Amino acid sequence: MERSTSPTGRITAAMASRRARRLVNSHDISEEFGVSVQKVQRLHRDREKNGFPASVGSSGRTQEWVHREVADYFSAVDPPRLQEQARAAGAGRDREELLNASQSAKFCGYKNPNQITTFQRDHPGYFPEPDEVTELGTLERPVRKQKWRVGTLIDWMSDRPGKGKHLGSDRGAPALPVVPADGDPDELLKAPEVASILKFKSAHTFSSSLSQGNLPLLKDSFVMVDSPRGRKTRAWPRKVVLAQYRIRIR
Repeated sequence: MERSTSPTGRITAAMASRRARRLVNSHDISEEFGVSVQKVQRLHRDREKNGFPASVGSSGRTQEWVHREVADYFSAVDPPRLQEQARAAGAGRDREELLNASQSAKFCGYKNPNQITTFQRDHPGYFPEPDEVTELGTLERPVRKQKWRVGTLIDWMSDRPGKGKHLGSDRGAPALPVVPADGDPDELLKAPEVASILKFKSAHTFSSSLSQGNLPLLKDSFVMVDSPRGRKTRAWPRKVVLAQYRIRIR
């Protein structure tokens, strides 16, 4: 089936605009903010009294809202809720326990087992970098297994976007270090340092781009080193990072 496009490119522009501001429907809001679809509808109906944002249109018969406005609303009216969810989810769990993507989605309260993959694909930098990555499969059919520690998920749930932070935004992210390009070519650089050299806005956006296969030279060239938090983290030789940078700026 062929897909037609406008010769003026209006469809492409509309799609880009929609993605830039991220529209969500009542089911999306229910999934992310832990309220029922019926409550979302009630909040919208009584928005003049409660301050809930007005919908900006519809897709078919489904109303849509700007995600940032919805996130701001919930962060203002119920700030302790996400921390309480994190405490409940982590009660009695070993913070070092590793969970795969579908298990992590369930742990974080998402009904969709593919929610983490969706975050990584559509909203780089939103979800934390995996604590363990295993490359399987073949060159023709690569398989990438990612796992997150329970502690990583709990920390993210306590401070995830929705509490005044937004998907696709690096506001509040730690500043990246200034890293000289002319240092020891064999020096091992961790994610924040690599992100700085490659001109990413944050370590999270670098890690998300890496997980999506956008930085092929870094895929298998890392070694595991100790981090200040006492757990292992990935690091790359400076010479490999610089080679990837030269490809990136072409």
